[in-house]
Amino acid sequence: MSASRFTIGTRGSALATTQTGHVAVELNRLSGVETDTVLVKTEGDVTTGPLSQLGGTGVFAAALRQALYEGTCDLAVHSLKDLPTTQPAGLLIAATPKRADVRDALCARDGLFLAELPEGATVGTGSPRRSAQLLAFRPDLRIVDIRGNVGTRLGRVKGSPVQKDDGGVGRTAQGDLDAVVLAAAGLERLGLDAHITEYLDPDIMLPAPGQGSLAVEVRTGGSGHAAVDAALVQLDDIDTRLAVTAERALLARLEAGCAAPIGALATVRGDELVLDSVACKVDGSDTMRRSARTSTLTLDGAAALGVALAEQLLREGAAELAGL
Repeated sequence: MSASRFTIGTRGSALATTQTGHVAVELNRLSGVETDTVLVKTEGDVTTGPLSQLGGTGVFAAALRQALYEGTCDLAVHSLKDLPTTQPAGLLIAATPKRADVRDALCARDGLFLAELPEGATVGTGSPRRSAQLLAFRPDLRIVDIRGNVGTRLGRVKGSPVQKDDGGVGRTAQGDLDAVVLAAAGLERLGLDAHITEYLDPDIMLPAPGQGSLAVEVRTGGSGHAAVDAALVQLDDIDTRLAVTAERALLARLEAGCAAPIGALATVRGDELVLDSVACKVDGSDTMRRSARTSTLTLDGAAALGVALAEQLLREGAAELAGL
């Protein structure tokens, strides 16, 4: 890395490069250092089959982390919900920028809401968490497992024009589903929020731990540029960091990966951090919702909150319920 430039690693999908671009612009503004982007292909970008069967968490992160270890890039940008909860030696999350919309979004034909979909409607998602909560709300729905980038998934909705897509897996059909469910943050970052017919309230569908959040990861020695390291400190949003710390601590204690039917959402409300969680039976026939709060607004306090709520869930049978 030269004194005036640094390299930032990203996956090659449209969403990943857009997210990375936002981070690069902010770091350049804060540090005055120019950015070069390095595209890294991950296992999750090239392996077909259901995401829930790709060998656990980290399929979208391992190659990016290897690029960091090898010095191919100076920092990497991840969707935080894709990261395993155990932080690898030699790397650290230097910044969690201010969180975007945490909610899941329904993209349905004919502008329909979830409650308005016809009986037996087909809804596409690759997430057991989304699938279970959809079925808990509407047991009559037929869930279809889907893969692919955002454009590919939107193209599955009946009446949708062919979407711009940037390669990858998942192309199997066009216009064969009544709806798909995607993260609102990704659609908004790509300027595709016009496809959203309903933002799903967390009372119906709790998001994945870390959803809507980005993680900027560096080697433990830093990015190699003092101005960039200082910019990362400014980029880190403390409320986001507290929330995702609690959510990921809960996930870690449950020993559940991103494919588990577990939802969690923490928010800072006044002088308290409130953590809501759900554990679901995969077919949606039973759910367990629990909440906890703390007035200790530190990272240790947030982590302790997540662990305490996970312990409660385990005592009350969440492991058996969710098949953990």
